Amino acid sequence: MDLQIDGNAALVTASSSGLGRASAKALAREGANVVINGRDEGRLADAKAELEAIGTGDVVVQRGDLTDEGDVEALVEATVAEFGGIDHLVTSAGGPPSGPFLETDDEDWYEAYDLLVMSVVRLAREAEPYLREGEGTIVNVASRSVKEAIDSLVLSNSVRMGVIGLEKTLATEFAPDVRTNAVLPGPHETERIESLVTQAVERGDYDSYEEGLADWASNPLERVGDPMELGNTVAFLSSPLSGYINGESILIDGGSTGATL
Repeated sequence: MDLQIDGNAALVTASSSGLGRASAKALAREGANVVINGRDEGRLADAKAELEAIGTGDVVVQRGDLTDEGDVEALVEATVAEFGGIDHLVTSAGGPPSGPFLETDDEDWYEAYDLLVMSVVRLAREAEPYLREGEGTIVNVASRSVKEAIDSLVLSNSVRMGVIGLEKTLATEFAPDVRTNAVLPGPHETERIESLVTQAVERGDYDSYEEGLADWASNPLERVGDPMELGNTVAFLSSPLSGYINGESILIDGGSTGATL
């Protein structure tokens, strides 16, 4: 299926690995020019090579910290300087630390808010004039925790709700020029989960990697997600083929979340 985004310019944050990288891959595969972002130069180089191997557009690396306002401004400026504008913004960020409420201090809360919410605020504010020049899109990669709280993830459960509130607001304030949506992933077989499962096997918690991975698959489909399944959804939401979808938060979790709203 042709998503009709060939030659478009996309900025994807936290895209040197994980779900951000999968989103960038899906966009690159459709012919988009992509700016990828992260803090690890080695991972960024690997991601750039992978995207260039599967896509026809240009791939630009912009190293930066999403909690640094200057780095966020530089991300947008680099995209505009390279491609003349921004058609698609995909916001992704690493997850905050796990832990129960009483073991989470004020610094943890402020750091999580800066990473998860203020990064999106700053990116949307900086990118807005360029997104309005065409039929721009924003896709926020959040978490299923905004629909159903997850044990020992008080920061994700609480702070990510701010991203969804912002997404719903921008879906009105930026429309009709820009569509804004969110995706809410459950467990996917990213480097993070691979590492956690491998460590559990080494500790003796499981006899094999497959057994450990199966423990994450608490959903009707009885498996964890392939990161590209989320990436494909992000690319679709960035395309004209999803042109009447705006202000939605789409669960991508194999049906594990019991919430009805």
